Amino acid sequence: MRHFAKRLITLETTGVGALRSKDADGFPVPEKLRPILAMLMGNAGFRTLFARALTLATAENPALRAVHVTEEGTLDGWEELSARIGPSGFLECRIVLLAQLLGLLVAFIGEKLTVRLVMEVWPKLSLNDLNLDKGEKNEKAH
Repeated sequence: MRHFAKRLITLETTGVGALRSKDADGFPVPEKLRPILAMLMGNAGFRTLFARALTLATAENPALRAVHVTEEGTLDGWEELSARIGPSGFLECRIVLLAQLLGLLVAFIGEKLTVRLVMEVWPKLSLNDLNLDKGEKNEKAH
């Protein structure tokens, strides 16, 4: 999931994706996923899923304690966290959080539907070399 998350973040922060995604929260990937996921599970469902992903990510990266999911399903405290921990720490926080969100989606709706939803948002994303059902191969060694 980390490789999958990093690939999405890279797509949004470099090249054409960066030009389209100047979100104030500094993390456009969940914002782009939110409408499609809210259609699938409702706004409250998305908010709950995102809050659970944040809880799991915080266990892995305690710096995320400074962030919480708002009623609207956005992240509060994100800009402050970015300023406090610097670019590399901030990238790691985004990877961990997105990997948890994607992992929860795979657990709840399956790999095929998760990939299909992601491909609706990023149709040019290449996933040929990712193997999502072999988590240990794609996860960061601890």
